[in-house]
Formats: sequence, structure tokens, C-alpha cells
Amino acid sequence: MSDAPARPMKYPYTISAKIAQFPMKYYVQNQWIWRYWMAGILVSAPIFYKIHKLANSPENVKIWAENKRKEEASHH
Repeated sequence: MSDAPARPMKYPYTISAKIAQFPMKYYVQNQWIWRYWMAGILVSAPIFYKIHKLANSPENVKIWAENKRKEEASHH
């Protein structure tokens, strides 16, 4: 087998070539949206985790199951 080409293709026409040649580092360093997106994930992750824990607490699961049981009983 031969080694990888010494220079990239002029026009990357395959998906893997497009991904390999995409200048992600440039975009992360020079566009504000990437920094705010990453910061937003870090800030919102604990909030969503807390909501998840509250929604799936044993008490809430019992209430939900009871409500679903009543709803299904009213349809039959």
C-alpha cells in the first residue's frame, strides 16, 4: 500500500475527505458561536440534570403512574 497523498485534494468530493479537510480549529477560534455554544452546554447541564432527577424521583414516578392509570381507565 502507498502512503497518504502529500497534498490534500483540490476539491474533496467524498464525505470523509470533506470532514478531514474541514478547518474546525479555525472556526472554533474565530467565531463567537462556538464559544457560547460550549459555555451554554456547561452552564445548562447541571440545570437539566437537576430537572431530570426531580422528574424521575420515586414520588413523582408514582404520581405519574397513577395519573396514567386514571387516564386509561377513563378511555375504556
